Amino acid sequence: MKAIVLGAGVVGTASAWFLAKQGHEVIVIDRQPAAALETSFANGGQLSVSHAEPWANPSAPLKVLKWLAKEDAPLLFRLRADLEQWRWCLGFLRECMPARTRHNIGQIVRLGLYSRRMLGEVLAETGIEFDHERRGILHFYTSKEEFDAAQEPARVMRELGCELVMKTPDECVAIEPAIAAARDRIVGGSMTSSDGSGDAHLFTHRLAAACAQRGVTFLYGTTVEQIVVERGGFAGVKVRREGAAQTILGDVCVLSLGSFSARMAAPLGLRLPIYPAKGYSLTMPVADPARAYRVSLTDDEYKLVFSRLGDRLRVAGTCELNGYDTVLNPVRCAALLRRTEELFPGAGDASRVQYWTGLRPATPSNVPCIGTTGCRKLYVNTGHGTLGWTHACGSGRAIADIISGRRPEVDFAFAGGG
Repeated sequence: MKAIVLGAGVVGTASAWFLAKQGHEVIVIDRQPAAALETSFANGGQLSVSHAEPWANPSAPLKVLKWLAKEDAPLLFRLRADLEQWRWCLGFLRECMPARTRHNIGQIVRLGLYSRRMLGEVLAETGIEFDHERRGILHFYTSKEEFDAAQEPARVMRELGCELVMKTPDECVAIEPAIAAARDRIVGGSMTSSDGSGDAHLFTHRLAAACAQRGVTFLYGTTVEQIVVERGGFAGVKVRREGAAQTILGDVCVLSLGSFSARMAAPLGLRLPIYPAKGYSLTMPVADPARAYRVSLTDDEYKLVFSRLGDRLRVAGTCELNGYDTVLNPVRCAALLRRTEELFPGAGDASRVQYWTGLRPATPSNVPCIGTTGCRKLYVNTGHGTLGWTHACGSGRAIADIISGRRPEVDFAFAGGG
């Protein structure tokens, strides 16, 4: 079949890879001049199966209320006259129920474990290098209340097969000596040795090259204007390329446009529960290797992640619900650097720091939308929120299997029943 993939981010490119491996003719369409130049460009870098507790959990509503007036809050709702935002917020509140949280953790962990295995297969076949660190992820806590609250989600994750071991403060420092300066504030942590980190942009760029070698066509600089439907099924895509309008016909289509997926699906009468969650990151060169971390870290109090990408430090986090705005907020940028220098003084060269912001395609549950839709031959692989990098290869393989008429090898509630 001729498969059209909309979006050349990490999820769309992984979808193209597995579709091509299964013998399909694949065309990838993206408005940017190359792969992974939007949400996949400068994310936190973590390949984190253990990052499975969703934002929507029983403790979230009170935290959100507390953070409403804080410009640098980890999760900031900027309430707007936006019906989709209000619908999303109501969905978020429903997902905060304990039973929903347990269910969503199960979905996220199972997809994460499967995706880790699929990434391993891709790397074995392609040999792609992307500043991959396999030292695990250490999640540290500076609040006893939060550390105690983390015990139950950790137990659920272990039951699902995620290796997650609780650690004392001294054990945390032994795992990553760079956090010794914060030892007195750390009350505990958790370590997942099988997790890791890497540069999602570099991986996607090189996977796109490997796709091209398999015959995948990438149409960059091409804006998708409309999905064409005939007789209740996908027929093609109207695009604008080099100023000219054209229609590209295909047999099936995979919608992987990140936060813009919902907007593209809406004219077809399809409602995807996706809203843009604006995240921030900073990247700076290592200034002092002795003070810089090597193990990827998660700072629970500030909801930040720290990854080592070769000779660069990447720090990312925060979530701002403010529509499709992508303007850098200097207050939130400064908060990233301030926390980094507080934890790792002198580790990075702050005079050469680079800030970035991107729109994560967030669902209220943090569970992505993967599978069929109410429009025949139109499939979705989107809504991965903060875990697009972690879940990309598993999602790509699963959607390729579904399109090929195969049952995916992962226990997951696929859209439309898969």
